This record gives sequence, structure tokens and C-alpha cells, in this order.
Amino acid sequence: MRDETVSKNYAETLFALGQKHDAIAEYGASLDTLAKLLDEDRRFRLFLETPRIDDEQRKQALKRALDGKLPKNVVNFVLVTIDKRRQRLLREISRQYNLLLDAHLEREHVEVTLAREATDETEKLIATKLSGVLGKEAIPHFRVKPEIIGGLVVRTGSTIYDGSIKRRLDGLRRHLLRAAI
Repeated sequence: MRDETVSKNYAETLFALGQKHDAIAEYGASLDTLAKLLDEDRRFRLFLETPRIDDEQRKQALKRALDGKLPKNVVNFVLVTIDKRRQRLLREISRQYNLLLDAHLEREHVEVTLAREATDETEKLIATKLSGVLGKEAIPHFRVKPEIIGGLVVRTGSTIYDGSIKRRLDGLRRHLLRAAI
């Protein structure tokens, strides 16, 4: 829990800096790039997180590697995390930053479960309808689960909207079992 709180504080600081420089989306994309690199490249993660490497050497190498590829303020932010020994939190900081960015831009990530793959047109229609229902831009993440038979299940935060055929059939079965014959 402490790491999450610290990460949130760092994310809020970078977000405020991004607002000041009118670059919140650019800073978020830069953090995403770093987080993805940390997830995918074990050697980079070890380089950044191993205490055996001198911090000054690590910072110089990062400056050379990231110079011109990421905004200067983001590079400086990463260097500060090294100074404060918080570089292992960069992935969580990125996640927290994205939550702040989504709230600022009034976006909501929504999990949509379908019985089969949807066409691009269907996905766009679902996104549009969800945006109208939620009152903010919906960013759907689609997954396929054939066992729902048909329809769709939408999960947003802790709320679930189940419009699946499976749920309807289960309800019908319960209703018929309770019926007096």
C-alpha cells in the first residue's frame, strides 16, 4: 500500500508539471514507453533497479539513451526517482499517472465481454453507446468468452451490466423451476 501511495504522489507531481507545460498526454505517453520497456526488457529493468550500479553512472547512461526521445522534464523526473531510490516504482507511477489522465480527460476504461469476435464497426458502435450511457468517453477493452452464448457483459469499475443470453437463460430456468405446475 505504501508503494501505491508514493507512486500516486510522484504521478500527481509529474501530472501538475505536465499541466504547467501543457503536455499531460505527452508525459503520459513517455511514462507508458518507459513502463513498457521495463516490462519487456529484463536487462533494462535490471540496469535501472540493481543497486550494484552507481547512481551517477546509471543517470549518465539514461541521459544519453533518452535524450531527444522523451521530453526533458520526463527524463529529469526519472533521474529524480533514481536520486530518491524510487526507480523500481516507475511502472506503478505510470499506472497512477494514467488514472489521473483518464479522470482529467473524462475517460473511463470499460471491459466488454462478447460471445464472439466483433467487427470494427460493432466495436465502434458499442464504444459510442457506452460513452452516451456513462456520460464520458468510454475506452472499451474487448474479450471473447463463448460461454455467454450471445449478447454482452460490460464491467465498469465495480458495476456489471450483464446482457448475456446465458444470464437470461439462467433466469428463465430459475423462473420455470419455481413455477407451480
